Amino acid sequence: MKKKSTYTIILIAFAVVLGIIVLAYRNKKEKTETANYTLLNRTGASAQTDEWKATVIHADQLMNTIQKNPGDAKSLNQLAELYIQEARVTGNYTYYDKAALKYVNDALKIDSLNFESVMLKSLLYISQHHFAQGLDVAKKASTINPYNSYIYGILTDGNVEMGDYTAAVESAQKMVDMRPDLRSYSRVSYLREIYGDYPGAVEAMEQAIESGVPGEESTEWSRIQMGHLYENTGEMKKAEMQYTIALNERPNYAYALAGLARIATASKDYSKAIDLYTQASSQINDNSIKEALADVYNLSGNKEKADKISEEVIDDMNKSAQSGNSDENIGHYVDRELAYAYIKIKDYDKALKHALLEYNRRPDNIDVNECVAWAYYRKGDYAKALPYIKTALKTNSKNPTLLCRAGLIYAKNGDTATAKLQLQQAMKDNPNIAEDLKVESLSVLKAI
Repeated sequence: MKKKSTYTIILIAFAVVLGIIVLAYRNKKEKTETANYTLLNRTGASAQTDEWKATVIHADQLMNTIQKNPGDAKSLNQLAELYIQEARVTGNYTYYDKAALKYVNDALKIDSLNFESVMLKSLLYISQHHFAQGLDVAKKASTINPYNSYIYGILTDGNVEMGDYTAAVESAQKMVDMRPDLRSYSRVSYLREIYGDYPGAVEAMEQAIESGVPGEESTEWSRIQMGHLYENTGEMKKAEMQYTIALNERPNYAYALAGLARIATASKDYSKAIDLYTQASSQINDNSIKEALADVYNLSGNKEKADKISEEVIDDMNKSAQSGNSDENIGHYVDRELAYAYIKIKDYDKALKHALLEYNRRPDNIDVNECVAWAYYRKGDYAKALPYIKTALKTNSKNPTLLCRAGLIYAKNGDTATAKLQLQQAMKDNPNIAEDLKVESLSVLKAI
């Protein structure tokens, strides 16, 4: 009898705890669904621009319209689009992705087959690095409206991230056939780069830039990508010119400042590079810029400052990952980025853990395979690195960082002939790559 009573008490206690959890979940969900997300004030020079003033006015107009008519799906979608663009400008994806997804979901409650809403939801999933979900939702959107060009751009992005490059090419071709513009040409450029066609990638990016409006974020972003292409092919003057033009067309543009910082780093002008990266970091919340700043501090001999920034970056990424686990409206996967961050501080066990987490989500993606291979290499497990680097090379990419890593991995596995070919290809144009990787690659190339 006593035993039976104990079981009864345990069951009651369990039911109470479960009830509390369910109630808390419902309350949290209700708060999310009823919350209104206001436009956050910008900081720095971008807060003084006419673009920002127009954005504030437009956001206020849309919010007022929605408050008067919560069933206005068109305005809900427009507000979501505005927040998506604001995330790009400020780098505050955690807040604005959550905000945009809230209004997209509101629109979908009104009409679950609203094409704009479904398309925006797929875009947001991809922004949060939920690539498989984003691709699935984009496929749904394409069945609702197969004549919209932009949905094929999202399909291109999703297929690239999931490692289905053949499908990505097909989607990009449909997109450019329907509407040859900045968005389609820039995707063509990226795919050509993936397949090792740098001249073709440059040509397509030129077309993208010519199709855009000078000064707009999308145009200058494309110009920055052109600069990256030139850096990878060792054409540093051309890269510098692209970054300078972007900075003139869009003053204080963070990614133009970061591009010029890379040029300064390559010239070993570390003081100038630190200044430029610091300016860039003040304009946008982007951990890749902060990591680059840490790298330059290391090169300049200030390891203490470099370590402090690296710790802050890793802490921020982990917070983002934890927020994603507890809130489906954030859900930003950052495991690949965390893997590289841990590699930089020589915590190879954690690096491999995060690299494999990302690999389990998308095992066919070449960048993810490169990340796993590099984590194994730095950990000293060269045999395990080999199959992953082979997959990373499957599109015949000529990315010099990838080729250097491949060469080093092949060398450690005793395939000196392949190692030599990869390293020679990587170094032939003297590309702008990480200094430590360049030094290690040239040393191994000389030895074999």
